[in-house]
Amino acid sequence: MKNHLVFEDNDPQSELSTLNLGPTHPATHGVFQNVLQLDGERIVSGVSTIGYIHRAFEKIAEHRPFYQITPLTDRLNYCSSPINNMGWHMTAEKLLGITTPKRVDYMRVIIMELARIADHIVCNGVLGVDTGAFTGFLYMMKYREHIYEIYEEICGSRLTTNIGRIGGFERNFNTIAFDKIRKFLNDFPSVLKEFEALFNRNRIFMDRTRDVAAVTAEQALSYSWSGPILRATGVDYDVRVMEPYSSYDEFDFEVPVGVNGDVYNRFLVRNEEMWQSMRLIEQALGKIEKESSEIFHADVPEFYLPPKEEVYNNMEALIYHFKIVMGEIDTPKTEVYHAVEGANGELGFYLVNDGGRSPYRLHFRRPSFINYQMYAPMSRGMLLSDAIINMSSLNIIAGELDA
Repeated sequence: MKNHLVFEDNDPQSELSTLNLGPTHPATHGVFQNVLQLDGERIVSGVSTIGYIHRAFEKIAEHRPFYQITPLTDRLNYCSSPINNMGWHMTAEKLLGITTPKRVDYMRVIIMELARIADHIVCNGVLGVDTGAFTGFLYMMKYREHIYEIYEEICGSRLTTNIGRIGGFERNFNTIAFDKIRKFLNDFPSVLKEFEALFNRNRIFMDRTRDVAAVTAEQALSYSWSGPILRATGVDYDVRVMEPYSSYDEFDFEVPVGVNGDVYNRFLVRNEEMWQSMRLIEQALGKIEKESSEIFHADVPEFYLPPKEEVYNNMEALIYHFKIVMGEIDTPKTEVYHAVEGANGELGFYLVNDGGRSPYRLHFRRPSFINYQMYAPMSRGMLLSDAIINMSSLNIIAGELDA
């Protein structure tokens, strides 16, 4: 297959070499490719290529009822699937004019912040591995497993969660789930402190990451960056604050920002975000305890699946179940956009609806797809080893790169 690349040095006598970094190179963080031209170990130029695991989610969504789209979102950023699920449910609720009870909002905050912690555990742990430190990764992954056990208790799934429903949750959190959440909040802070002690002032780690792949705020904004890597440049932008959803405006938390947008600052921002996520979860638990209502979904029988026991014994519930699953309920003819603060940045859903059983058009704004555009220009002039840790710090998730 011919590669249509334009490199800076076209001299046939040149000793520059071409390296296919991916799609199956062991140093890549997913199935994507960078065709690099190297002068020894230094990158002269490169071209990024994607599409190796394109699954046509947006086209599939045009042929699925609203309820059947949730499992598609699981496969975007599969390191923090619940945030994708909640983002889609909120988009559908915005279309349908559904207002969720406060208890639902607080439950969603707990799940989304647990997912953010799980995602950052993977990103910062792998960044340590790519700089030669394996211990932190192994130590932290144990606690991602504890988060997965919480997911499992709530919805029965671990990685691709399909958690929650349009209008709320399919069931209330049980006592075991709450106990596991509290245990995680009790155990994880000391572990995160140890992880930071291993890296934050580690001379080798700092030498490998400080001033590497530094990006200015202007450059980041010009490429529409969002999330931790934008905040690492010093830009104080977080969707949870700028466009609050799930009652985030009722919570007290800080938005961590960096200084010069290098790999080290991205690492520090994600670490601090884990502390803030724990702070949010603690507040959400307190708010749930004060809630007198045990209602865990909105009163919208036209869109919320009735309990199975009612479906088996009640004709009206059976009819609603059939109409919801098959998409036989009328929906507004309009278009909406809703965004949530995903682990990698602004995760948006642009929904164009014509009143049919499926969206006329549904576009996923995947932060990894946006953030990745800058990778090849950033890598010019870098050593290959620095380009690898730069890739780690961007946390490009291949499932979110190709929709």
